[in-house]
Amino acid sequence: MTEPEGIRILCVDDHPLMREGIAAIIKSQPDMQLVAEAATGKEGLEKYRQLLPDVTLMDLRLPDMSGVDCLIAIRKEFPEARIIVVTTFEGDVDVQRALEAGARAYLLKSMPHKELVEAIRKVHAGKKSIPAAIATRLAEHLADEALTAREIEILRSVAEGYRNREIAERLFISEETVKIHIRHVMDKLGATHRTQAVAIAVRRGIIQV
Repeated sequence: MTEPEGIRILCVDDHPLMREGIAAIIKSQPDMQLVAEAATGKEGLEKYRQLLPDVTLMDLRLPDMSGVDCLIAIRKEFPEARIIVVTTFEGDVDVQRALEAGARAYLLKSMPHKELVEAIRKVHAGKKSIPAAIATRLAEHLADEALTAREIEILRSVAEGYRNREIAERLFISEETVKIHIRHVMDKLGATHRTQAVAIAVRRGIIQV
């Protein structure tokens, strides 16, 4: 009789050390095996097509695309794909985007490895796995008014160091309109000045710098 091969796992992460750590954890589990690793989103999608793993571990920031975009691409072809986001980013907007895209679990790289293997087993069994700290962070902002696409665009320009007049010229709107948008952004984020608004937005995953 042959041994059962266990839960077949694909790891998509651009950091070799992270992949090596995950490989070591999985190798130590009798009911799991790492079938492939990928360092980019494109490679992750190709490996998924070739191997059809049971569970995929996906980083959020990849060199060629975001982990969420890769997740969406995989699930467009394979709607039943079971994908776990494993990342350093704990902003509520990052979490929300990943879950809306179909992630079955959202884990932080700082967690004990025991939580990772438990989440893999849960997701393989068809369940979801959201740690309490992540769920709490999501709940904190559940009632918040979301920023509009234009507000995010202006906030991103602020983060890049552009002044109001320069933002107005770039977006073909008046400087007064830019100021109104920035006031709305600060109100929604609970910020007292534009620099604080950028810091809050980065922390929550609304924008990346």
